Amino acid sequence: MDRSKQTGFADRLSAAAEARKALLERAARARAAAESPEAVERRAAREAIAAARAARIAERKAARLAEQARQAAALAAAQAAEAAAREAALRAEKESADIAFAERAAREAAEEAAKQAARDARYAARKARKRKGR
Repeated sequence: MDRSKQTGFADRLSAAAEARKALLERAARARAAAESPEAVERRAAREAIAAARAARIAERKAARLAEQARQAAALAAAQAAEAAAREAALRAEKESADIAFAERAAREAAEEAAKQAARDARYAARKARKRKGR
């Protein structure tokens, strides 16, 4: 039989202890590597890059919001100008309608007065004929 496959209890205990020791050494090396100046510098560089990225994103967002505000202000100004123009047009239309109504009323009054005068003249002529005939 192969001797490597027949390990005793003490061999297994020592192998387990060596594995624990290797694991602790690896953890200590990883901790030391994480605290090394190069690792700290790399971490600081990554943080600076992340901060710069966040600043660029915030700047783009602020520019986008400013553009939206400018567009909203332009739209509001255009709508206000359109509303003022519409109101002025309605006012002008109402004034022209009032003038047309006044002219029509004056013309109808003049026509009515002319008709009344013609009727009065016919009546006076008829009276004069009756008096003359007496």
